[in-house]
Amino acid sequence: MAESSSSGLTFKLHPLVIVNISDHYSRVKSQMHPPVTNTSTPPPPNNGANGAVEAASSSSFSDSASASASCPRVFGCVIGVQRGRTVEIFNSFELLYDPATHSLDRAFLEKKQELYKKVFPQFYILGWYSTGTDAQESDMNIHKALMDINESPVYVLLNPLINAAQKDLPITIYESEMHVIDGIPQLIFVSSSYTIETVEAERISVDHVAHLKPSDGGSAATQLAAHLTGIHSAIKMLNSRIRVLHHYLLALQKGDIPCENSLLRQVSSLLRRLPAIESGKFQDDFLMEYNDTLLITYLAVLTNCSSTTNELVDKFNTAYDRHSRRGGRTAYF
Repeated sequence: MAESSSSGLTFKLHPLVIVNISDHYSRVKSQMHPPVTNTSTPPPPNNGANGAVEAASSSSFSDSASASASCPRVFGCVIGVQRGRTVEIFNSFELLYDPATHSLDRAFLEKKQELYKKVFPQFYILGWYSTGTDAQESDMNIHKALMDINESPVYVLLNPLINAAQKDLPITIYESEMHVIDGIPQLIFVSSSYTIETVEAERISVDHVAHLKPSDGGSAATQLAAHLTGIHSAIKMLNSRIRVLHHYLLALQKGDIPCENSLLRQVSSLLRRLPAIESGKFQDDFLMEYNDTLLITYLAVLTNCSSTTNELVDKFNTAYDRHSRRGGRTAYF
């Protein structure tokens, strides 16, 4: 498989596709591996060295089998639009896969395509998706089967394995190109770069999911800590990316690397998006928002105090009415 694509296409991936693939994988994995109860079974007898070798081999086999079985593969189609050299992937839907023949259920695919055409007439099938650590040889059979629908389908691969050291999204987009290998033309997968594109509805949905309360009923302090941690991570990532641009411009100024005008235009466009913190307008806007936040906090405290005072007055009136009905010297209170 080649390192990168040479087609020149620009891919834009929407968060809904990533959420759909992740949800599809999570559901299939939970259905294939339901929770089981632990049962105590006596260990098999070991006969010296032979028993140890057999136990080690059976243990390694079971570990590899459980590792492969714990990561099921899911398959589906990705839909969207292509405008010129820009391919924008908006949505996806699931497909039925036959592992024996390494093929998709064509009738189910055509039925889903017909239903989606009624709801989204402007969307077309751009390719397919799957899960795994890397593209496999059997994936090319599925890729070729979709070429009658799209002559150049894309392959979106989600890596479900968690890597704490990885900062980028575990998503890879592949294209297919014809390469001559050992004198034989072969169709191979080549990776392509992509960007995340969002619309207003997706931003609201992702923000809503990110701010959902935990299932264990976490406190407001826990939610605030998680929110501030997310903001801190975003600022830290922005700082690291800006530092990369700064190092690049310094090296360019010293003449260590050649000058590329297209790359400089992109850097200039990115820098214009950053807010000018030292400007007077930023200070005015910041102080205004800061004062508004303090005012809202102050009003919330006053409202809480008023509510507590009203509850105390209601309790006092209830007690006073009871004493007044009984009569006596305490009625004048």
